[in-house]
Amino acid sequence: MPSKDYSRWPPCAAGFFREGRQSENARAFVKKNTMKTNHISDSDSDSGLLNRTAQRIEKQQPGIDFKRRFQNRALSTEKLLDMLYHETPRFWELAQVVGKWVWIRFDDRQPPQTTAALSQFGFHWNRKRQTWQHPCGHFATASRRDPRDKYQTYFPADAKPA
Repeated sequence: MPSKDYSRWPPCAAGFFREGRQSENARAFVKKNTMKTNHISDSDSDSGLLNRTAQRIEKQQPGIDFKRRFQNRALSTEKLLDMLYHETPRFWELAQVVGKWVWIRFDDRQPPQTTAALSQFGFHWNRKRQTWQHPCGHFATASRRDPRDKYQTYFPADAKPA
């Protein structure tokens, strides 16, 4: 006497072994997926065209040293401004001190090298306020009010002689 009847196992595979015509949607799905290729064919290898994976590898952003980023996020406002002044004067010219935090705002989208540099300094992007922010060691949760209404703000580049 057999222990179990395995003739109907696995039950989920029943849909794969059916007879008859495929529906139009099923044929279109198969056709669509077979047209997508993620590799370079022999005919394309001479043309210099890259597959999607190779394109993504080419466009990788510059590396970020996360240990240094973590250390930079704990810097005081004065130390951060001093570092910006000596290492990246362009960032220092745009810096705005809001309370104890430092904000940097650009008019348009920046290249990946700029965003990587800001991230390396410890800044993070605030989507709500559309600005780069650095907590300067004073971490706080989000506020509904604009911090510029509550705290003193100034541009250090305006206060310091050039």
